[in-house]
Formats: sequence, structure tokens, C-alpha cells
Amino acid sequence: MTPVHFSFTSAFVLGLMGLAFHRTHLLSALLCLEGMMLSLFIALALWALQFETTGFSAAPMLLLAFSACEASAGLALLVATARTHGTDRLQNLNLLQC
Repeated sequence: MTPVHFSFTSAFVLGLMGLAFHRTHLLSALLCLEGMMLSLFIALALWALQFETTGFSAAPMLLLAFSACEASAGLALLVATARTHGTDRLQNLNLLQC
């Protein structure tokens, strides 16, 4: 495994571990998701450049578009949660309450 592949793999795994173990605030969960998407975008772009395939050259841009949609939906949920509950702590959210 080259150092470039190792760095992107470790960035993805660190984002996944942050998402799994540090679930105190919704904002930290969203930042971990964005870090994972950024590492996937860079890895996919370098993979398409490494193999010089023109068929996969649009895949990183499509992933980036979906990442932007995910970020906007996450921020909208963050604002809605902060307005209704007063905080973004995940322990205060209960799906059984209205």
C-alpha cells in the first residue's frame, strides 16, 4: 500500500471512528461525515487519474454533488434541532417524543 493510499484510508477510518465513538453533538457527527466524504472524493479522483480512465472521470464530481446535498440537509436538521430543542446534543434527542 502506497503512502497516499494509506493516508486516505486512515483519514476515512478516523472519520468513521469519530462518528462511531464521539456522538455527543450533531455538529461533530456532521463534521465526521464530511471528512469521510472528502477522503472518498480525493481517493476516487486519484484513482481515476492513476488508471487514466475517462469513463470514471465524472464519478468524483457526482460524489461531490451528493456530499454537498448531504451537508445542506445535515445543516438544515441541525438548525431545526437547535430551534426546537435548544441544543444539538444527541442525548437530548428522543424519537418517541413529539
